[in-house]
Amino acid sequence: MNRRILRLAIPSIISNITVPLLGLVDVAIVGHLGAASFIDAIAVGGMLFSMIYWVFGFLRMGTSGLAAQAFGRRDLDEVALVFVRSLGIGILLGLLLAFLQTPILSVAFRLIDTTDEVRRLAALYFHICVWGAPAVLGLYGFAGWFVGMQNSRFPMYIALVQNVVNIVASLYFVFIGKMGVAGVAFGTLIAQYAGFLMAFFLWRLYYGRLWRRVRWLAVCETASMRSFFRLNRDIFLRTLCLVAATVFFTSQGAREGEIILAVNTLLMQLFTLFSYVMDGFAYAAEALTGRYIGAGNDTSFRRLVRVLFAWGAGLSATFTFVYAVGGESFLGILTDERTVLVAARDYFAWAVAIPVAGVAAFLWDGIFVGATRSREMLRSMWIASASFFLIYFTFHPLWGNHALWLAFIVYLALRGAVQTLIFFSSTKFNLR
Repeated sequence: MNRRILRLAIPSIISNITVPLLGLVDVAIVGHLGAASFIDAIAVGGMLFSMIYWVFGFLRMGTSGLAAQAFGRRDLDEVALVFVRSLGIGILLGLLLAFLQTPILSVAFRLIDTTDEVRRLAALYFHICVWGAPAVLGLYGFAGWFVGMQNSRFPMYIALVQNVVNIVASLYFVFIGKMGVAGVAFGTLIAQYAGFLMAFFLWRLYYGRLWRRVRWLAVCETASMRSFFRLNRDIFLRTLCLVAATVFFTSQGAREGEIILAVNTLLMQLFTLFSYVMDGFAYAAEALTGRYIGAGNDTSFRRLVRVLFAWGAGLSATFTFVYAVGGESFLGILTDERTVLVAARDYFAWAVAIPVAGVAAFLWDGIFVGATRSREMLRSMWIASASFFLIYFTFHPLWGNHALWLAFIVYLALRGAVQTLIFFSSTKFNLR
């Protein structure tokens, strides 16, 4: 069981680590163009796409659970149908985003206060990169399906290729083609379609025989499509709650002033590092949970849950120890601003608590996605999100930024606690 978990988790962790590299490469390149407005434009444009694509993350999560269960049942006809539905819906949603780019950007700039020059450059970046939306959302379908088929290596290969193509293309367009921000945007766009084409090539090479099993009349079958959209609707609403809490955390930190905003941003990097690792184990949980539930193998499923939480206990203890011993030194690598580092000491204990508070939420999310128990996962997120806002507004007048961190830690812990109660009290997880 350990070998199966690690075979899925490690490539997923590597893929997670490469994701922010696309944005970092763009910033690094424009950072040498001689104007801060170029960096600001990439930051604004990148933030817009991060928020948009984050909301559509249900395409990957919903697909992995459905594909894994069909794989566990050895129902190759359903495996093929899940693939076609997910890929088709991803591409259609991407095209919709591309055609709605003008109103989307108009609404975004009403919410983002920036200079006219940054607005102009960010709009240029957005209008080019948005045509990559069909490739990005199509890749969500591919990635979820590959994970459901117990294959997390292909998403890793695709992510690595995307980064190489992005670096080469962006450098060429910016420094040889002299295209500035537009060159960075075209480099990103080409990288996105390179990843999509590679995914299609790998699918065709290793899974192409499934194409003959697609029952085209069943692709849009009412009952199946209703179930598909109900699952993804719940995950979509759950993601909106996640986005709301994250955006609120950032915006309220900004209201506390520049120093506190910087402190919160630095400390959240510790959460991000932990999440990269735990998301890898969550993906393994999705794939294996779906497989065992699809096969009706209750013994292996129960063992999977035990082994996953053994890994979770070990990882959370390790991260807690490393953060407690070396976390402040790590922050010193990220910034040399003494005022920020001194201020961070007052809130550092909250960041050290993140691994213990959040470990169960990551693992249960993977298990619930693999089991396609999206309604229960949404219910736990509603409770945690409501508690987040209630705690913040109750204690903020007395504790200031400490109230924000308390709300965040309780929010993480409650997600895991509620899902634990649901798992042990619901008969839906009993496969016997």
